[in-house]
Amino acid sequence: MATGFVWEERYMWHHNGAAVGLQPTRGLFQPGLHLENAETKRKLKNLLDAYHITDKLSSLPVEAADRETLLRFHTAEYVDRVERLSHGTGGDAGESAWVGPGSFDIAKLAVGGSCAAVQAVCAGEVENAYALTRPPGHHAERDRGRGFCLFNNIALAIMHARAQGAVGRVAVVDWDVHHGNGTQQAFYDDPNVLTISVHQEMLFPVNLGKLDERGEDSGEGFNINIPLPAGCGGGAYLCALEEVVLPALHCFKPDLIIIACGYDACYFDPLSHMLLVANHFRLMTQRMMKAADELCGGRVVVNHEGGYSDFYVPLCGLAVIETLMGLSSGVVDPYAGTEHVANQDLRPHQQDAINAASQGSLELLRRRC
Repeated sequence: MATGFVWEERYMWHHNGAAVGLQPTRGLFQPGLHLENAETKRKLKNLLDAYHITDKLSSLPVEAADRETLLRFHTAEYVDRVERLSHGTGGDAGESAWVGPGSFDIAKLAVGGSCAAVQAVCAGEVENAYALTRPPGHHAERDRGRGFCLFNNIALAIMHARAQGAVGRVAVVDWDVHHGNGTQQAFYDDPNVLTISVHQEMLFPVNLGKLDERGEDSGEGFNINIPLPAGCGGGAYLCALEEVVLPALHCFKPDLIIIACGYDACYFDPLSHMLLVANHFRLMTQRMMKAADELCGGRVVVNHEGGYSDFYVPLCGLAVIETLMGLSSGVVDPYAGTEHVANQDLRPHQQDAINAASQGSLELLRRRC
């Protein structure tokens, strides 16, 4: 069965304005590209095209999300604000979440893309799917955007699929280097959605993503944070998967696994301090697919989130997509082999951080399942 693929050229037209890194220039500095720009994702699509991978993917039709879908999570006031800014000259929808002219319609299309990927996998039309959407979504909260995210693509896709009766229990594994605060908020009291975030500790948002954020009310135990110290490589990430993420998935037994797939934990990312290379994302995807085969008939959706190295994100994304498809494009990562250098090894203080997540959050989940 084919791997589904979501792509719309209009995703690339969302514009965050001239910036110094991620801060608006405001006429005080020479204008530059905002770090969340189209190039990382466009170059991934171009790489897929150049090596004839796109032709082997099953293109999924996308429709923009309607207002009813957006209001399943976001407040009406916030949706109206994004629309108003979009129809004007743009503006800030929250903390580092810029709305450019036309961004409202593009962001609705991004939500629709995530919905299409989830629906296609749940309906058995494709075995798994990759949604190459933009703007990203996992930081968007109920009443504000955050961290380059306007609407919470993954949360809304889950809510939409559940409203249609397409899926019951869903697990979200977020390995973007920044904490998945918006998705955590969306399901914090929901025992039917397991949210797991593996992220750099105290990076963004700085006061969220802590070990003791474990859900509330009937959702207590169904939110797991794995805050890792800066400087982690493949050893720590693979250990976190083996000792926390995979046991949690087997305890929860989801009907569908969604990966919030940011590539900003890579060695070359300007917004983090982690050390992963493309093959690490391949290995992590392999482990997730094996878990999905054992638990939910192989149903996996990968939704592209962050990642800000325009030359290296495409290689990381290709590794994940090749793994979903079960093929090799023949592309050789020029940095392959660096996953074996000593700084990739699991360190004692990194093991301590993983143990803390296992002994607290994982134990609580086991009692609640």
